[in-house]
Order: sequence, then structure tokens, then C-alpha cells
Amino acid sequence: MAHDARTDGPAQELVVDVFARDCTSRAAFEVVTSKWASLALLALVEGRYRFNALRRKVEGVSEKMLSQTLQALERDGMVTRDVVTTIPPRVEYALTPLGEQVAGHLRALADLLEARATEAVAGTSPRPAPGDA
Repeated sequence: MAHDARTDGPAQELVVDVFARDCTSRAAFEVVTSKWASLALLALVEGRYRFNALRRKVEGVSEKMLSQTLQALERDGMVTRDVVTTIPPRVEYALTPLGEQVAGHLRALADLLEARATEAVAGTSPRPAPGDA
């Protein structure tokens, strides 16, 4: 039987599956699900922020960590970094359309967790009935 290299293994196609090690969405998923990135995205839903204002909004984040987080979010297409030509120049961060979508999902998760926070702390979260999900 002749060997056909075209049928050995997966094709040289883009694999889009967050569970796959080499999937590009996996790297973005890792960034978005980090604490600081999630909080930065949630803050930016409110509008454009300058770096220091965003740092004050996201309490506890260091300057270095916020800088690295914003760079990663910009690289993944969720945040824009705009230099405003004023004297002195200033930099503002805002969400892209993709960032707005992701932040919307994060907001829903944050709303759920905030609404159920007292139950989670008290360990009184009710068990869902069979079939409820």
C-alpha cells in the first residue's frame, strides 16, 4: 500500500478548540480568565480610562501587573491603547468590540457571583433540583 502524507495526522488547518494545547483561543482564554484582566475588562465597560485611573479602579493591582495585563489584552484584540496628543500627552485604554463582548459575559458572571456572595461565604448555596442547570 502506498504511503500518502496527506492523510497522516491532522491537516495543517487551524484548530479552534480551547481544550487543544495549540489553539490560539486558549492563550486568549488564559489572559481573560486571569484576575487582573477580568477586572480591567469589567472596569473598561464603564468607558475609557487613563492608566492611573484604571489602576485606582482595580484596587490592589500593581503598576507592573496592570501594564502587562493591558499589553496582553491589547495583543489579543480586546483593548485599544490610544495616545492623545495633548501637552503632556496621555494614554487612554478602551474596549474593542471583541472586548465589549467578552466583558459582557464577565459582567454576567460577576453579577451572579455578587448576588450569591452571602450564600457562598455561608456555605448555604442551595443544590439545584435535578434537571435545573
